[in-house]
Amino acid sequence: MTNVEINITRLSGDWSKSITGYKRKIEKWCMAAIAKNTSLKKKDVSLSVVLADDHFVHDLNHTYRGKNKPTNVLSFKGEGQELGDIILAYETVKKEAKAQGKSFTAHTAHLVVHGVLHVFGHDHENEKEAKVMEKEEVAILAKLGFTSPYANEVTK
Repeated sequence: MTNVEINITRLSGDWSKSITGYKRKIEKWCMAAIAKNTSLKKKDVSLSVVLADDHFVHDLNHTYRGKNKPTNVLSFKGEGQELGDIILAYETVKKEAKAQGKSFTAHTAHLVVHGVLHVFGHDHENEKEAKVMEKEEVAILAKLGFTSPYANEVTK
C-alpha cells in the first residue's frame, strides 16, 4: 500500500478566507487524483502544493516555460519519492472562477486535480490528449461531488 504525504505551503493569497478548511480539502482533492493513477508502485511518496500569487507564478512561468505572464496552475514532475510540485496563482484562479461563473472552491479543485494529472504525465498538447485528460478530470471531480468544469464550454 502506498503512503502519500501531501505538503501544502501557503506563500500568499487569501486561500484560507476563500476556501474554508483549504488544507484538508486540497489533500482530499490530491488523493482522489492520485488514487486514479494505477502506475504508482512506490511505498512512500510525497506531493507538494504551493498556494501562491500571480507574481510568484509569473516568475516561474517565465523561467520554466518562457511565458511572460501568470497562469492558473503550474505542475512540475518530481523524481524518486517526490511525485512533483503543483503551484497555484490566487489572483488568476479567482478571476477565472468569476469569469466562468464557478465557485472559487470548485475551480481550485479542478486545477488541483488537473495539476496532479500533469504530474502523472497527462497532457493536453493535442485534441486526443486533451480529451483523455478532461475525461479523467471530470470523473475524479464527479467522485468529489463537483460538476464537470467543461459543462458550460462551447464546443469549437
